[in-house]
Amino acid sequence: MFLPAYALLFHPVLMSLHGRLLPMHAPIYPRRGSAALRRGRCSEQGRIYLVTFTTHRRARLYDDWTCARAVARALHERRLWRDSILLCWVLMPDHWHGLVQLAGGDTLSTLIGRVKTVTARAARTGHTSDPVWSSGYHDHALRRDEQCIAVARYIVANPVRAGLCDLVGEYPFWDAIWLKG
Repeated sequence: MFLPAYALLFHPVLMSLHGRLLPMHAPIYPRRGSAALRRGRCSEQGRIYLVTFTTHRRARLYDDWTCARAVARALHERRLWRDSILLCWVLMPDHWHGLVQLAGGDTLSTLIGRVKTVTARAARTGHTSDPVWSSGYHDHALRRDEQCIAVARYIVANPVRAGLCDLVGEYPFWDAIWLKG
């Protein structure tokens, strides 16, 4: 609910978004944060998205090689992606980047929810039931003129930029469809 500033002059008491009464001097602000960003978000079939999400509280879960390997295996499960295509990805110690082409009627939020669920289950194997991923994610829909290969190179070079390795090939937790013959 958005009210112009002058509306406060005419209403001594207003209802907040949660149904509570607000005195006249209480400011009314629109919803903020990631929830506001998701409002109006639409998913376009066939569109390529750069997606990033972080671990819960930026915990460095994937410094543990066994845990990272389990998540990497889960990312290769075909049932996870259904008709959508995972073009490339990198699993960093505290976050994941992926380049995804959306297809098959999934919305981006449904697909990301499924990815987080399956990979969290894999990451928890033999560990606690603590949350694995943070609740939100960042996405960027590639424009038609953006170079998909250039974005993919940027993604897979992330471990080099972070100082985790000297060459992309030295880092084990990434993949790109262009490598497969």
